[in-house]
Amino acid sequence: MRQGIVLAITCLALATVVAAMASLNVALPDIARQTHADQTQQTWIIDAYSLVFASLLLPAGALGDRFGRRRALIIGLVLYGAGSALAALATDPNLLIGLRALLGLGAALIMPATLSTITSSFPRAQRARAVSVWAAVAGGSGVLGLLASGLLLEQWSWQSVFWFNVLLAAVALVGTLVFLPESAEARPAPLDVIGAVLAAVGIGALVYAVIEAPVHGWSDPLTLGGIALGLLVLAGFVAYELRHRHPLLDPRLFRNRRFAAGSLSLTLQFFALFGFMFVVMQYLQLVRGYSALTAALSLLAMPIGMIPASRLSPLLTRRLGARGPWVAGLLVLGAGLAVLSHLDGASSYGHIAAGLIPLGAGLGLAMPPATTAITDALPKELQNVGSAVNDLARELGGALGIAVLGSLLTATYRSDLHLTGVPPQVAEAAESSLAGAAAAGGTVLHHAQAAFTTGLHAALLGAAITAVVTAIAVAILLRRPADKTHPVVSDDPATPSGRDNAAQSPTAPTTHQQPQRPSLHVEEELS
Repeated sequence: MRQGIVLAITCLALATVVAAMASLNVALPDIARQTHADQTQQTWIIDAYSLVFASLLLPAGALGDRFGRRRALIIGLVLYGAGSALAALATDPNLLIGLRALLGLGAALIMPATLSTITSSFPRAQRARAVSVWAAVAGGSGVLGLLASGLLLEQWSWQSVFWFNVLLAAVALVGTLVFLPESAEARPAPLDVIGAVLAAVGIGALVYAVIEAPVHGWSDPLTLGGIALGLLVLAGFVAYELRHRHPLLDPRLFRNRRFAAGSLSLTLQFFALFGFMFVVMQYLQLVRGYSALTAALSLLAMPIGMIPASRLSPLLTRRLGARGPWVAGLLVLGAGLAVLSHLDGASSYGHIAAGLIPLGAGLGLAMPPATTAITDALPKELQNVGSAVNDLARELGGALGIAVLGSLLTATYRSDLHLTGVPPQVAEAAESSLAGAAAAGGTVLHHAQAAFTTGLHAALLGAAITAVVTAIAVAILLRRPADKTHPVVSDDPATPSGRDNAAQSPTAPTTHQQPQRPSLHVEEELS
């Protein structure tokens, strides 16, 4: 019963964070009208959260490992709840952007602490099932956030979305204070401050450039310069971490094929998921004419496939090994996206559901083994950093999916839209977006909807191909039977297996002057 309460509280905190990534999109038109936010300000009301969240995940995860995961969760929930309350009272768009950044800071403390609390609280026999529940909540909370926002906006103003966040954070905070155990290292290693700064700057620059790419274009100097700066700083981060005695994130971890497969898989799963949600919400509202609430309700077929598949995934993994259900889930995800890539304005809801159910089922099968592969590759004292890597993969994948698939949709839409005999200002508005064409109506809207569905086909087909390529990559990385064994790193460095792993690792430190933690990168033992 105690473990069930821990799981419920951590999943509630997780849902609070994940729902905020998607829910505010529904309220954005009302926010723009009441705060007089221009288009750039509207973009950053959404993206300030993601930028700060992604940039600070690794440092926040390291702080939780050293000073307590429960403490990190409490501080994060306080920041998140207070920031949401202030945002509900804000009337200036720039202030709202700053408060969304504060919410991103709170979320960076919350999200790694939720998963690492589960992995450090549950015994190995029950951990996979608990992680599968966590993964299902992480995957489905975006849709539930859209639904909750749509329901709130039917009765109240956009401020109600933030007050709802306050309520969720308050309930999760009370549960954390009463029920959650503390877990932290008794003798933690010194905090890698330089590594934390390099990680934050590099990831921040990269995410900023990706967010701005659809606005400025992928060939714009700002985009290319931001990507180059981010990659350069991250290369410096890798070089520094390889030489640091107590690295924030040891790059050699990626020699562990399970860890590498999990990170790659989660990044590209969320690339497909968030890119799909960005594209399909426009399709449902601007092509099919659904309200925000009806559009959110239309996506509920996805959890119908996701929830049972996520519960089935650990059972299949235990019986067949991780490779089978993991790869099958990615292929089913790709099949669902391929079905959805054939939508048009006349498609029935049955066609939509026929794609959403396998899409959800594929995510439900593939996310639990990918998440478990990351957390099980690390010893107990680094669970918060492992959770942060897991969360960073999701956040980076989501930002890339929205940017890349959104750009593919926009480029195809503009190349396929041919308007003649209309005023130049109308044509310019229609070419800028489908929403601009909707204001003109008539034949302009009809042509724009046809061009948009062509762009939809290209974007979702690209997402489907990404899922299939990811399945092939995971199958190659897990091509040997090691994925059926327990992780090679013992949770307890004092156990014989932990000592043996450290001793046998070809990359283990050779000095014996100071006690060392077990080696985390034992590629040969995985064979």
